[in-house]
Amino acid sequence: MKYKVTGGQKRGDNCLVCGFANRHSLGMDFWELENGELASLVSIRPEHQSYPGRTHGGIITAMLDEVIGRAVCIEDRHCWGVTTEINVKFKKPVPLEETVLVVGRVTRNRSRMFEGTGEIYAADGTLLASAAATYMKMSVDRISQGGSALLTEDTWRFCHDPADMPDYIELPY
Repeated sequence: MKYKVTGGQKRGDNCLVCGFANRHSLGMDFWELENGELASLVSIRPEHQSYPGRTHGGIITAMLDEVIGRAVCIEDRHCWGVTTEINVKFKKPVPLEETVLVVGRVTRNRSRMFEGTGEIYAADGTLLASAAATYMKMSVDRISQGGSALLTEDTWRFCHDPADMPDYIELPY
């Protein structure tokens, strides 16, 4: 089913998952969908492999963690998630250099904690990995110890041309 993209999220400077200045980053963009989920389309580069042709499990976990943890920002831009627990199920190898879909959502939202789930799908809709996670809600100042000053327009911004934002993202469910 196709879901309308309602917005995008900013990316950081040196993040392993989304960093625009980190040459080792996956460079993930994050798209907010009309159904309240967060999605990213990403092609994993060879330097993120484990066995030949397969994405490293730590990279798979990082992608799922990031998309689930960011999903809470759709409703509250000032809320950040700090992972307290994540459980990943690896179903099939995540291929390198092919676009995969990473989707996350909040499943339970409480005052200080939230829970979420996420998946990685191949282009044909095959489920490759899934995760369930729990996060503590924190402000950016608390996470980075006074770090909102660290998130300047130069280090925390949209890294894509708004014209490149997709109109819709098709989910396999």
